[in-house]
Amino acid sequence: MNRLLLLLISLCLSGCATHNNNNYKININSSKFTPDDTLKINITSNKKISSLKKTIFLNGIKIDSIYSLKSMKLGHHEIKVKILNEGKNVVLKDNFVIYARTPPKLYKYKIINIYPHDMTSYTQGLEFNGNILFESTGLRGKSKVRSINYKTGEVVNEIKLNNKYFGEGLSILNNRVYQLTWQENIGFIYDMDLTKIENTFTYEQSFEGWGLCNNGDIFFKSDGTNKIWFLDGKNLQEIDYIEVMTNKKSINKINELEWYDGKIYANTYQFEKEVVLIINPKSGHVEGVINFSGLREKVKQIETLNVLNGIAFNSITNTFFVTGKNWNKIFEVEILESE
Repeated sequence: MNRLLLLLISLCLSGCATHNNNNYKININSSKFTPDDTLKINITSNKKISSLKKTIFLNGIKIDSIYSLKSMKLGHHEIKVKILNEGKNVVLKDNFVIYARTPPKLYKYKIINIYPHDMTSYTQGLEFNGNILFESTGLRGKSKVRSINYKTGEVVNEIKLNNKYFGEGLSILNNRVYQLTWQENIGFIYDMDLTKIENTFTYEQSFEGWGLCNNGDIFFKSDGTNKIWFLDGKNLQEIDYIEVMTNKKSINKINELEWYDGKIYANTYQFEKEVVLIINPKSGHVEGVINFSGLREKVKQIETLNVLNGIAFNSITNTFFVTGKNWNKIFEVEILESE
């Protein structure tokens, strides 16, 4: 038995895969790229490599040692190289990041109308269905989902969540209202009249529930990281994700989401400024930044006042509506490109 064990150990030492072997090194032509660049990989070694055979994988897909990044999504990517040299197997790993080609365009806002908003609402999700505004609010013991006459602030229908749930993002698809919770790994599906919970769904790889929107087929879900997850509109399973990137950095803490004209509009906690990002859903590129500074000073300054969070496009008025956590006003705005 001992002799068999020694034989197995010997075989593993000579043939089993290892990571980041000191005898070999991955050489990548850069650690930072844009989609215009070409990835170039070679292997160096302090050992004889005349018989070396290598297989290169990018995010699990086999590639050549010279590879165009033109079709790649932005964000973090993993290189894995499997080496066979003189009968011994080695696995090496390395990472690189793809940034956007260009910086985001800057936008400003113009206030068109101001309407009342319940300042006890810790706004987490905001979306229109016709001319009715739906809102999801947070904080345990205070979380709810409601439909609102936005002009008067009057609540049409409302469901309060169990005290153990912290309500988050909200979106509407196929006459159903979908609401996330923060750390409870569960989402709720309601009828449009908000009379009952019809079903629930759970999260998979995404860490938490933050923001939610949809394009008519797919949900887009933020989880507090730099990722926006794609969820199948029928079964809510996670099918892909993008990483939110500018030409210089990765943008974390992506919060409330809205879908408009083929782009994702996103609040974020990362900046101290009141901004909304305009994100390309195919690449993760932050194509625009809307500066909403000055709005927070226009609402009632209470102790619990918190950040801008909540953006909804009204297809009837063809304008955006924005508010924040515990704000007593909701602003109808026009978004304009800065000069």
